[in-house]
Amino acid sequence: MAKKVLIVRGGWEGHEPVESTDILADALAAHGLDVERADTLDALRDEAKLLALDLIVVHWTMGAIEPEQLNPLLNAVRSGVGLAGMHGGLGDAFRQETEFQFMVGGQWVAHPGGIVRYRVHIVDHADPVTAGLNPFDMESEQYYMHVDPSNHVLATTTFACNGCTMPVAWKRTYGAGRVFYSSLGHVAADLAVPEALTIMTRGMLWAAEGRCAQAEA
Repeated sequence: MAKKVLIVRGGWEGHEPVESTDILADALAAHGLDVERADTLDALRDEAKLLALDLIVVHWTMGAIEPEQLNPLLNAVRSGVGLAGMHGGLGDAFRQETEFQFMVGGQWVAHPGGIVRYRVHIVDHADPVTAGLNPFDMESEQYYMHVDPSNHVLATTTFACNGCTMPVAWKRTYGAGRVFYSSLGHVAADLAVPEALTIMTRGMLWAAEGRCAQAEA
């Protein structure tokens, strides 16, 4: 039976939530996953439906989420449903919701210089998400973030403005759920960079694989 995915998209239109997640949906469908797309946070209200999923992809920059929408999402991921997202669609969603940020493992702070050219370095060459990839360049927003030190970091970038090295992609657990995040993907065109789409696709597939042992959280 095909794994089931719900993509919830919206929020700030500058991140092209529809166009970007259509690319992600096609990537998942190419791997045989059954993808549903929703343009409202009300899609998160039905906890029983969420618990039957393998993966939830959230792409909703900023905005506000009601407890009746957030709590089923938190409960589903704690119970073993995967969560994945990219850029501000997951890393800058629902700024007032600290438990959501804790689940994700990070929160956007700034993108110094706006659109800049920067290099992404692979730091875990053994992980299936980044295996076989070499350093590559992006011309986009370089995300400076608050990050959880418990994240399993897969790729990093270094800022010219202060020499700080910052995680770009990571995996973690929240309860029994697998969580994957990549800061790449400001607009849909960013996913034309093969490595950016590969990392995101592999990360989503990893998050959809199933429950993690509670001790891994």
